[in-house]
Amino acid sequence: MSTATADVDLETVHLTNGLTCEIPASSPLAKLLKSKRTWVGPSAQDRLKILQKAKTVAIVGASPNPARSSYFVATYLKQSSDYELYFVNPNADEILGQKVYKSLADLPVVPDIVDVFRKGSDIPSVIDDVVAIGAKTIWVQLGIWNEEAAYYGESKGLTVVMDRCIKVEHARFHGGLHLLGFDTGQITSRKTLR
Repeated sequence: MSTATADVDLETVHLTNGLTCEIPASSPLAKLLKSKRTWVGPSAQDRLKILQKAKTVAIVGASPNPARSSYFVATYLKQSSDYELYFVNPNADEILGQKVYKSLADLPVVPDIVDVFRKGSDIPSVIDDVVAIGAKTIWVQLGIWNEEAAYYGESKGLTVVMDRCIKVEHARFHGGLHLLGFDTGQITSRKTLR
């Protein structure tokens, strides 16, 4: 049901606890609720375990352009984590002073996590590449969603994380995450997770 109030279409949402609320029909939450997503992915505890166990991360779709989110994530991981990073982009030679590999098959190691910055329709072929090299986890970045690919990856034995930013999750579990996703750099007595 939708109602119009002051030029804003409102959507009535029926919650599982029996209550209802109205939200703007054009809001991201309304769009998410209409999408009928059924795939859920690993819980926060499981994502923490993935990040704790990992030693190597390959970033597929890494960009040498500082304005791209993959560059920002790579910079954060290089400065704020102990991960050994590998960049994959067939159109680049160097990112952050490191060699860039043309494909996952060209990497000198099997990464623990393959972090993907590619459009949703490309994810199934990336999953095939991840399986071919023997990696166990594919992490598809925030804003990228392909539910069929998530189920496909799991059917191939992969742990699939989708529509989540590895930088945000890492910072979240290690303290100092600002509401905008930036590391605050604050020193705290709170025990950090490594």
